[in-house]
Amino acid sequence: MNVKDAILSRRSIGRVKPDAVDPKLIEELLEAAVWAPNHRNTEPWRFIVMTGEGRKVLGRAYGDIAAEEADDKLSEEELQLLYSKQELKALRAPVVIAVAMCHTPGLVVPWIEEIAAVHAAIQNMLLTAHALGLGAIWRTGDPTYHPKMKAAFGFQGEEELAGFIYVGHPEVPAGQGKRSEFQQKTVWLTE
Repeated sequence: MNVKDAILSRRSIGRVKPDAVDPKLIEELLEAAVWAPNHRNTEPWRFIVMTGEGRKVLGRAYGDIAAEEADDKLSEEELQLLYSKQELKALRAPVVIAVAMCHTPGLVVPWIEEIAAVHAAIQNMLLTAHALGLGAIWRTGDPTYHPKMKAAFGFQGEEELAGFIYVGHPEVPAGQGKRSEFQQKTVWLTE
């Protein structure tokens, strides 16, 4: 698959089979990630690959965050049901990769450029997953940036989660994509 075809045909696939994914394929995603462009070769990314019971670290963090933010009028049973529902989010794919940005204070590289490099690494992972026939989706949302989530993975200081890549064998075919024509979003300055 050539690069342009991969870019134009890649879709986020959130519905994947529970079947295990060969670790060699996950290693290919990670290898592609570390070749993302990054200013001054800081390589600011960190990855935590979760499979099997390892996904429960993420599940417990989702549950803890939901419980903390829950309405204090919920009964103990309702709170437990909410917690359990949040825990299941970590089990939506057989592999979940937490991706973080680890900025080194004191470097001349601005924090935002480190985030951009990590996002480029994520795109490399998504394109590689697509090229390998895997389904993948980049999930974020408020819990991703919550201090309890950061703590669950042992991140501190200027380390920040950029999201979770859920990976598996597609359960459904990729849908059709739609984007605005680039001309609608482009201004050319020629003179």
